[in-house]
Amino acid sequence: MSAEQPVSWPGGLPGQRAATPDAPWNDVRHWMRPGTLQLQSLPPLSLYIHLPWCLKKCPYCDFNSHEWSATSEPGQPLPESRYLDALRADLEFSLPLIWGRTVHSVFIGGGTPSLFSPGSIDRLLGDVRALLRLDADAEITLEANPGTFEKDRFRAFRASGVTRLSIGVQSFNDVHLKALGRVHDRDQAMAAVEEAAQAFDTFNLDLMYALPGQTLADCEADVRTALSFAPPHISIYHLTLEPNTYFAKYPPALPPEDEAWDMLDRITELTGEAGLQRYEVSAYARAGHRSWHNTNYWQFGDYLGIGAGAHSKLSFAHRVGRPVRVREPRLYMERALAGNAVVSADEVPRKALPFEFMLNALRLKEGFSLQQFMERTGLPLSSIEAGLAVAAQKGLIERDAARVWPTDRGFDFLSDLQEIFLAD
Repeated sequence: MSAEQPVSWPGGLPGQRAATPDAPWNDVRHWMRPGTLQLQSLPPLSLYIHLPWCLKKCPYCDFNSHEWSATSEPGQPLPESRYLDALRADLEFSLPLIWGRTVHSVFIGGGTPSLFSPGSIDRLLGDVRALLRLDADAEITLEANPGTFEKDRFRAFRASGVTRLSIGVQSFNDVHLKALGRVHDRDQAMAAVEEAAQAFDTFNLDLMYALPGQTLADCEADVRTALSFAPPHISIYHLTLEPNTYFAKYPPALPPEDEAWDMLDRITELTGEAGLQRYEVSAYARAGHRSWHNTNYWQFGDYLGIGAGAHSKLSFAHRVGRPVRVREPRLYMERALAGNAVVSADEVPRKALPFEFMLNALRLKEGFSLQQFMERTGLPLSSIEAGLAVAAQKGLIERDAARVWPTDRGFDFLSDLQEIFLAD
């Protein structure tokens, strides 16, 4: 499971419009034409790079990931070099849309990016540095799994320029790992976290709760084990049965909802006692170790996504666009090398922007500033005043003259809070 993913409305929103057929997706003149929005400045920019392959598709995973064994001839290696060629071409063709902008963070997700060799990651980051204006202190995150094969690569990834590792542990309980279809066991997870703690100044542990057969005591044991490594950051997700997954077709027996709430309460207590602050719905961090890349998503910042199935959110003076790449890896490589990896380049409609913003910003414990809303959407405050009044009346938000933030009740019923801003 990917710990860091941008949040957007599934399947797009009613009224989204693609770029005109006669305008290439990377035609900056098309994106810069006059419009109804007035963005006075552009938000920070991040880069997301998708490496789509994994050893085994987990039954709960709805990300664009592909088992390498299911897409290749036996014994055939990953097409690392060709895929890197495609990523570089994809990035080069994207440059007109972000020309002159500084990239503040890079996130390499998947799939299981740590299946790629350290040499490939080094080459990939070299291409990024050659083509983009990368901030000298940019946060560069790589997703990794706890398997022994990948653990041995951690220090080499650090040497290639990766500054932050995000490890998909999910659980330290062998029974629950098996139920989740994970390819690692408890011992491998423990060894991987220990190695990450030694190799990196900051790292993230990815855990899940409300697992098949899990009790409150089991959940507490997982969290206590994770905290024993003094991690600077933990992402903890409630297991949900997503459409088009094995679990959706063959749903396992999950803990009752009230037990899941008890687990979340205990997670928040234990992490707080250990000095980690819950700064986002699913994220807990020590001071100075919040994920910059994640936070940019949640603050409705911009991100260019390259790789199979990658999504982008890019702002221009009068509009916000969401280009999407082709999903199938082999087709992506073919099309990216030809300069046409993008299969849609929708413009977010004006009436949908408040919801798109709130879908992300209200996930943050500190909420957002009213100034930030205007800067990131190009809209006046009048476009959300009615929604804010309803949310406040229901006790889901608090606000002052400058900021809006979710209450504890708003955090607990986040979907209800976000939907207040969904356009009719």
